[in-house]
Amino acid sequence: MKYKAVHFVIETPSRGSLAVMRDLVAAAAGEAGFEAFEDTDDGCMGYVQERLLDKELLAEKLEELDIPDCKVGYTISSVEDKDWNADWEQQGFAPITIGGRMVVYDKTHTSDSDLERMNAPIKIGIEARQAFGTGTHETTRMVLAMLSRLDVRGKRLLDCGCGTGILGIAASKLGAKEVVAYDIDEWSVENAKHNAAINHVDNLEVFLGDAHILSHINGMFDVVMANINRNILLQDMDTFCSVLPAGGSLIISGFFEQDIPTLAAKASALGLSETGRKKDGQWCCLLYNS
Repeated sequence: MKYKAVHFVIETPSRGSLAVMRDLVAAAAGEAGFEAFEDTDDGCMGYVQERLLDKELLAEKLEELDIPDCKVGYTISSVEDKDWNADWEQQGFAPITIGGRMVVYDKTHTSDSDLERMNAPIKIGIEARQAFGTGTHETTRMVLAMLSRLDVRGKRLLDCGCGTGILGIAASKLGAKEVVAYDIDEWSVENAKHNAAINHVDNLEVFLGDAHILSHINGMFDVVMANINRNILLQDMDTFCSVLPAGGSLIISGFFEQDIPTLAAKASALGLSETGRKKDGQWCCLLYNS
């Protein structure tokens, strides 16, 4: 997956206001599709998928800040296409328990004795290979928690932007009859298939592509899960609803609290009703019924 790095240079009258401006810039860039940020001495770096970089929208969102005595400039560069998670993947991650019902653990760095000590009926081992979704991120944890509240036994589920495949694997272990997943990243597709295999999940089918692939897949889905950024959610929500029957559930995450009104307006226009909401730090997750 190819990324662009954007160096935001922030001019402020004090170091204190620089910290505030970093948060404001990150929130504005987040609305323009940016996924990650890191602080620099003169501002921050932002990272966005090359295909999602909308320069006009970014400029518009930054202009809306209009903070007195503060100025934001930026430069864009390409990021080397390599496995930036390699060091992190070698270190692994600590087990994450979701509501006492399931535990997500690092398959590579967990021994059989460690696994036996994990007190949860559902155990999901993940080997992350340059793919998002180990359960360590707030959005993944919230979607898993929302999913575990639903009765998915014997139902058909869809995971949009599957990353490691963790959501689809969880759905299968919760009793789903069939799970379909897709991702635009080849690494993620292969990683999701690999993780399904090591978890002995054989009812998860993974496709390479975006929401357009749904036009080639027959049938409806009782539950649709989408842990993607705000702009893609807004773009694809119509498509999600087209495969969601009356009484179906849509779980969305990957956005900030300030994004909720925009997403809620879109959902309402599509006839969806909010039935659940979670918040973890600045991240949020919403549950809708059709």
